[in-house]
Amino acid sequence: MSENSRTGHLVPIEWLQAAFNMRAAAYANIFDVLRDAFGTQSSVELLSEATRRMGITAGARFADLGPDGLVALKERFLGTIPAGDILFQPEVRRSDDERLEIKFHRCPLKEAWQAMGRSDDDIELLCKAGGAIDGGLFKAAGFVFKGETWRPGEEGCCKLVVEPGPTA
Repeated sequence: MSENSRTGHLVPIEWLQAAFNMRAAAYANIFDVLRDAFGTQSSVELLSEATRRMGITAGARFADLGPDGLVALKERFLGTIPAGDILFQPEVRRSDDERLEIKFHRCPLKEAWQAMGRSDDDIELLCKAGGAIDGGLFKAAGFVFKGETWRPGEEGCCKLVVEPGPTA
């Protein structure tokens, strides 16, 4: 169970997983439609732009921390991920005034794409497009984002790397 901080109600992990599965299916279906219409490169670019814009919207709740509140950003960001310790298994590799680095050992989106039978090549592209949400979020909050998304052969999933923004 995971607590919904706004209502205080517990939400079963299965419900959260189902929501991530639906989001993963939406991304995959949109990607397929775009790829059929515009080709692979354009589909990745268009889906990336859509998720980046989602990140910009989400970044507003962290804007008071930018451009240099990396330690506070770590606490607030990780605290906003529902059941994050279970569904993402974040490992904070570095957290100081110069750099925040978090490696996610799981990702419910990637796991959903794997369960759908998507190829590693498609999963890599979907991770790239879906991961653009993080770039939008951290940049909108005033930070520099240098994260990396999953590639075939790698363990776990993405790595978030955030540094102070340009006015820090």
